[in-house]
Amino acid sequence: GSWWGQQFSWRPSPPPRTGCLVGACGVSVLYNLMRVYNFIQACRSSSSRNPLRRKWRAAVQFWLLAGVLSLVGRRVSSLIVLEFSLRAVSALASAGQDDGSRGLELLLVQSQFSLGCSLTCTLAFIHQGALHSSFGLLLAAALSWAFASYSSGLWRHVARLFPLHRTDGYCGKCINLLTSGHTMLASLQRVVILAFGTAAVASTTTVYEHFLSQKDAMKFWTPLTLCYTMLVAYNQEEQHRLSITEALLRTVVLRLGGLLVLMLAVGNWTDVLHILVAFLGEGVCLLPSEDLLQAALKVLPVLDC
Repeated sequence: GSWWGQQFSWRPSPPPRTGCLVGACGVSVLYNLMRVYNFIQACRSSSSRNPLRRKWRAAVQFWLLAGVLSLVGRRVSSLIVLEFSLRAVSALASAGQDDGSRGLELLLVQSQFSLGCSLTCTLAFIHQGALHSSFGLLLAAALSWAFASYSSGLWRHVARLFPLHRTDGYCGKCINLLTSGHTMLASLQRVVILAFGTAAVASTTTVYEHFLSQKDAMKFWTPLTLCYTMLVAYNQEEQHRLSITEALLRTVVLRLGGLLVLMLAVGNWTDVLHILVAFLGEGVCLLPSEDLLQAALKVLPVLDC
């Protein structure tokens, strides 16, 4: 009887891909609102065509990202969150006072894939062992889908109609953006910091359970972490002499390459495979965002709408 009950008893379990959908929606919200912010700033400052008006199939990017997040395991996602948090703190600590806001904007653009990993880690941690985890994850997915749809519609509206509506004065959305759009970047920064702060707790727990709880694990992790921290600090100094494309490529290779070496030392073959998949996720997020990076650096001339 007990064997029969163990074989056929039903236990509710959360949908395995729902958290990945929430992560992709969170990245989509950040991506669209960053474009809205930079578009508005460009329209305010000059008089030619805006360089952010680039065609990219957002639906293809969204589902590719959701697929990549579903393939990256929880162990590797936790490491990506902690690694990016460490690099962000190092970058902000080494940035000058004049480069502080620009550095935050650059980190926002570069944090997209790590943000997706942080949302999936947080949801998995919060709903672990919950009685109604399926309902909670589905509710989170529905809310995140609504936010992503709104942000996508807002970006389409701004890209097409903001140059006309900002002078007409009858569009409520455009009037609100004209009056309070300058605060959008600061709000995004606070939300992303909160997301990474929450995910850091969940990721630390996951890393401890899967890596640090083993005997003599600190003998491997301590020298590797110290060497990686010094490498991150050195890379921050070297990036000032590189172009934006070279610096971005070098940063991605350093981040994920360091994790790849770490997993070859203390992980297993699935962790190594997940790190390789994460390279694809970074590309899906960053390739369409090259103009955002250039706008943040003020490398391109900010052209008119």
